Amino acid sequence: MVANAPREWFEKDYYAVLGVSKDADAKEITKAYRKLARENHPDAKPGDSAAEERFKEISTAYDVVGDPEKRRDYDEVQALGPMGGFGGPGGAPGGFGGPGGPGAFTFDMGGGGLGDVLGNLFGGGRAGQGRGRSATGPQRGNDLEAELHIDFTDAVQGLSTTLHIVSDAVCSVCSGTGAEPGTTPTRCGSCGGRGAIQDNQGMFAMSRPCPSCGGRGIRIEHPCANCRGGGVERRPREIKVRIPAGVADGQKIRLKGRGDPGRQGGQPGDLFVKCRVNPHSLFTMDGRNIKATVPVTFAEAALGADIEVPTLGDKPVKLRIPSGTRAGRTFRVKGRGVETKKGTGDLLVTVEIAVPNKLSKEERAAIEALAAAATESPRQHLFASPT
Repeated sequence: MVANAPREWFEKDYYAVLGVSKDADAKEITKAYRKLARENHPDAKPGDSAAEERFKEISTAYDVVGDPEKRRDYDEVQALGPMGGFGGPGGAPGGFGGPGGPGAFTFDMGGGGLGDVLGNLFGGGRAGQGRGRSATGPQRGNDLEAELHIDFTDAVQGLSTTLHIVSDAVCSVCSGTGAEPGTTPTRCGSCGGRGAIQDNQGMFAMSRPCPSCGGRGIRIEHPCANCRGGGVERRPREIKVRIPAGVADGQKIRLKGRGDPGRQGGQPGDLFVKCRVNPHSLFTMDGRNIKATVPVTFAEAALGADIEVPTLGDKPVKLRIPSGTRAGRTFRVKGRGVETKKGTGDLLVTVEIAVPNKLSKEERAAIEALAAAATESPRQHLFASPT
């Protein structure tokens, strides 16, 4: 059996979360994950806490069944049933009379929950493994989150930058061993390097962390002076990050393996960079499209005109406004949006009628003449009899 399986593995059906069968191949699983991730991504449903929790659940499921090694371990855990092998008495599946017959059961009393208890069932570890492993086993490092403020133009075009953070890192003196340079940790003599000791209670053996080594399975006679034997130090780090073109405000970029270091040979955590995009005075971003609102005069809207519209590039573009254009109408300028690997968006220009605050004599006279020449009221339809 898998040692130290997370408790969630016994309780969650990750195949059901992704909507695939347990026999689905890697391609089907990846396809299902990408579809669900797009539908439930926080950027697609901003402010929807339920969608955010669903996105986390989907990501966790894919992290397990999308990894061949983790999937194999997960399937092994799931085969034991929701109680991890403790089914009904007698001949009930997974019970004491189930496959494998009666024997000595080992319970890990390390306080790690159901996953740790069952991780040491039948002597602990998988067949051919685990009997020499530490009771706690490798521990994955914590995920970290950092915030990065970027200009709107950089968000549109993408950029490479350096992130400065202060976090845990592998000790620069002992390279994570916890021992003073020139010395090496030794196997704990009390537990034989297993990290746990057992108290036999007839057919049961109660397993608990070794008090001599704290469950690590090793002893450090000469601890590193820099990290005091922990193998980890807190220090400033510079991390290079590539922000893709079209990143949205609040979007998170995942840097795999750049979080806190793992313990006892565990994998490092991930670093999530939350992007904060500074607003632009004219433009906004909507996916791959860029939006702008441009004022036009009444004469330009009524008679039609060719106007210049600014862009994020060096040169403005010309836009034809047809006669009779109403306020709020949006025009599309092809290929002037965000350029990404999936394609280039457009510039969406919405026009608004600019009404002057003050009029000159000539302007007033011209507008009064226009009003006098008008033959219809724009509100006439409001008083039409209902049919």
